[in-house]
Amino acid sequence: MNPDTRAGRRTGLLIAAAGGLFLSFDIPLVRLADGGLWPVLGLRSVAIVLVALVAITVIRFMTGQWQAFRLTRASLLGGLFYGLSTMAFVAAVYHTTSANVVFIVAFSPMIAAILSWLFLNEKPSRSTLITMGVMLLGVGLIVGSGISAGHLFGDLLAAVAAALIAAALTVGRASRQPMGFVPLLAAAIPGAFSLLFGWNEGLLAMEAPVWAILDGAVMMPLAFWLLATAPRYLPAAEVGMFYLLETILAPVWIWLIFTEMPGSATLIGGAIILLALFFHSLAGMRSRPQG
Repeated sequence: MNPDTRAGRRTGLLIAAAGGLFLSFDIPLVRLADGGLWPVLGLRSVAIVLVALVAITVIRFMTGQWQAFRLTRASLLGGLFYGLSTMAFVAAVYHTTSANVVFIVAFSPMIAAILSWLFLNEKPSRSTLITMGVMLLGVGLIVGSGISAGHLFGDLLAAVAAALIAAALTVGRASRQPMGFVPLLAAAIPGAFSLLFGWNEGLLAMEAPVWAILDGAVMMPLAFWLLATAPRYLPAAEVGMFYLLETILAPVWIWLIFTEMPGSATLIGGAIILLALFFHSLAGMRSRPQG
């Protein structure tokens, strides 16, 4: 399938939207596990890698080929970016507020647009730039009141995560090769660091490890696979925008689970984000395919 056809674009939009939905459960599940950074990150990462290995083995058994994952320079580079971004993101949750994390990571589409422009010569369309601006306005309304001083280290970690996510998406777009399993196998990187720095804490040193297992075995594999596959059909900058779904949905899940009621700014900002995504996606599906 030609990634630039209308059908391919529609497929990419659906894949990216589903990936953003599953991604939105990450922070609530990490908080529900109620443990230290290294145990939660380690158990989550081990679960992700095991699921990836099982899936690859099943596909190999059913098809007789190893097409699910190819070891190339692009997959290695993308895997490095994904693995480090996971470490930075989860660590940021422990060192700053959830609002700060999702706000800063929301800049990943802007970074992806710049990287694609510099390295792939893909200048963002006017509608994409306008949509990103509107979505960032919505994000600002959601978390504006939550930005506070005293979290510089955590904020820097979130910024690093945003840059690494954008870099990984750009690599996937440039390679046009299957990258769905790359971020899953790349979880071995944070898993190895967790064993190195947190071995004395114990892999299950948390109040409710089942939530970390659910996050690593179900939610994150689905989210990573979908969002890593989407750049085969859409520009990296557009895929990056669907990471913003976490910005509106994560506060909703946290409200339902922890009874932390979102304010009016969150509700208004969320409506702006979802409407911007909807109209941008609708316009893209109706537009004539380019190239």
